Amino acid sequence: MDYAYIRVSSVSQNIDRQYEEMIKLGIDPKRIYQDKQSGKDFNRKNYIKLKKKIKEGDNLFIKSIDRLGRNYEAITNEWREISKTIKCNIVVLDMPLLDTRGEGRELINNFIADIVLQILSFVAENERINIKERQKEGIKIAKQKGVKFGRPKIELPDNFNEIVLEIASGRLSYDEAAIELGMKRSTLYKYSKQIYEMAPTIK
Repeated sequence: MDYAYIRVSSVSQNIDRQYEEMIKLGIDPKRIYQDKQSGKDFNRKNYIKLKKKIKEGDNLFIKSIDRLGRNYEAITNEWREISKTIKCNIVVLDMPLLDTRGEGRELINNFIADIVLQILSFVAENERINIKERQKEGIKIAKQKGVKFGRPKIELPDNFNEIVLEIASGRLSYDEAAIELGMKRSTLYKYSKQIYEMAPTIK
């Protein structure tokens, strides 16, 4: 049985492109599970439903590895549970090496996929470190310019930093991010700009 999982980070983002791609693969719409939610963890309503459905020998299609999630350590653990415990094949359309299917080649395909996942995890971890370093450097430069960094007067949402990264990468506009975070655009702009655009090293 073929299943698909598609995800975007916010309710304002369009999921149609991913959906249409799964339809073109011939996957039954009833077996296409979608979430419009942050990828920081796997506590997602429809993803949980999907995991309860898939079984040994099934195929799970996703567009790209970041549609599965953003936390690569968690992705690695989830991948192993699906492919080794449940024994469901996983196919990542944008990365052919992440395909555990293949009659008589399950062992080598899983081995290759594990190596690729480890490389992705290493790259992602280094990127997180680099982002933190750029943040520190940006804050330092901003302070030299006279910007004041006190404690926020409001409590920022848990996924604030992730959404700001989405803005910085061009995947979300400020208006879309404000809707996702449930805050005023001006408030979002104020707190995100202090880190990501007050210093050129953050861009």
